[in-house]
Amino acid sequence: MAKNNYSEDFKHRAVDLYESTPGATLQGIANDLGISRGALKTWTRKYGTGQRSDPLPRTETTERPESQSARILRLESELAKSRAEARKLAEERDIPRQAAKYFGRGDELVNRFQFVEDHKDAWSVKRLCEVIEIGRSSFYAWVAAAGGRAERAAADAALAAKIRTLQDPAQGGDRAYGVPRITADLNDGQPYAARVNHKRVARVMREHGLAGIRLRKRVRTTIPDQTGRRFPDHIGRDFRIGAPGCRYVGDITYLPIADGTNLYLATVIDLGSRKLVGWAMADHMRTELVEDALKLAWGERGSLRGAIFHSDHGSVYTSRAYGKLCEQLGVIQSMGAVGSSADNALAESFNAALKRELLHGEAVFADAPTAYRAVFGWANRYNTRRRHSALGNIAPNVYEANTSATLPMAA
Repeated sequence: MAKNNYSEDFKHRAVDLYESTPGATLQGIANDLGISRGALKTWTRKYGTGQRSDPLPRTETTERPESQSARILRLESELAKSRAEARKLAEERDIPRQAAKYFGRGDELVNRFQFVEDHKDAWSVKRLCEVIEIGRSSFYAWVAAAGGRAERAAADAALAAKIRTLQDPAQGGDRAYGVPRITADLNDGQPYAARVNHKRVARVMREHGLAGIRLRKRVRTTIPDQTGRRFPDHIGRDFRIGAPGCRYVGDITYLPIADGTNLYLATVIDLGSRKLVGWAMADHMRTELVEDALKLAWGERGSLRGAIFHSDHGSVYTSRAYGKLCEQLGVIQSMGAVGSSADNALAESFNAALKRELLHGEAVFADAPTAYRAVFGWANRYNTRRRHSALGNIAPNVYEANTSATLPMAA
C-alpha cells in the first residue's frame, strides 16, 4: 500500500521524472513509483515547471539508417518485380499475336488447344492458358485424347482417298458426284456396321477440298412458237417417279464449242424411271433433231403408243411435222404454260446436270467430236451407273430392273 508521507526530495524527483520522460503519463510514472496518480498530479502542480520533453517522431525513434547492403537488396528486389511485370506485359502482347493465325481456322477452341501444345516450350502452359482464356484441365484432357484424334484423322484421310477415286473419271469415277451420291457409292453393298454417315462424308469432303462440279449460268435456247398450236398439260408439274414407259419429258439444250459454234442435244426422258431413252445431236435446232430423238426412244422401248410426251412450247415441238410423227407413233403431246420453265423442270434439270458433269467447270468443249464422244459416254453411264437421288440413289436401269411394272411391248 502506498506510503502517506514522502520527503520533499522524493516529490521533486518524481515530478522531474515525469517531466523529463518523453511520452510518459501520470498513471505510468505513478505505477512505476508506487504512488497514486492523484498524488503525482498534485506534486506536478506544486513543484513542476510546466515543461515536458516531447516524444520524438516515430520515424526518428523506430527507423534505423539503411545500410548499403540492405539498399542493394531492396533495389534488386524492385528491379526483379519490374522485370517480371514487363515480362508479363510482353507475354500478354506476344501470345495473342502468335495465336491469331490459329483462331481463324474451323473449330476455334480446338485450335486454341493446338496453339498451347505448339508453344508450351516457349511459355508455360499455365501462362498460355491464362492469356488465351482456356482451362488448363480442358487442355490436358485434349492432350490425353491425342491418340484417338490421330486415329480419326487417319481414317478421314483414307476416306478422302476413296472419295477422290469415286470422283476420278480415269478410275471410272464421276467428278460431278457430291455428298449424296458419294455416300451411296461408299455404302453400296456394305454391311450396316461399315456404312458411313452422309454428315461425315460432307465434313471430310469439306476439309479436304473435295466437291462435285457446279454448273455455270444457264442459257435459254427455246425458240417461241409462232403458229399458235397448243396442247393440254397432261403432267401438271407431277414429276414423281413411278411406272416406266407411261410418261416422257424432253427438251433441247446447247453444247458450246471452242470455235464459237454450238451443237444441240434433244432428249426423251422416261419420267417414271428417269431413264434417257432417246437422244439426238446436231449442229442445228430444226424439227429433224427432236424427231430423231423421239424415233430412238421408240426403238428403245419398242412402242410408245398411249404414252405422254411433255415439252415446252418451242417451235420444233409445235410444228406440224413433229405432231404428225407423234400421231404415227401413238404419242400424246403435252405442254406446260407458255414461258414457264417450271412446267418442264425435270428436263431442264437433266440438261443442267449433263453440262455440269461434262464440261467439268470449263466454258466450252474443245471441238465437236469431243462433245459427241462426251455425250455418248455420259448418256450410257447415266442409265447404267449414275445414281439418281429421286430413285433412292440407284441408276435408272437398276430401278427398271427392280420395278414390277411391265414396259409396253412393240405392236
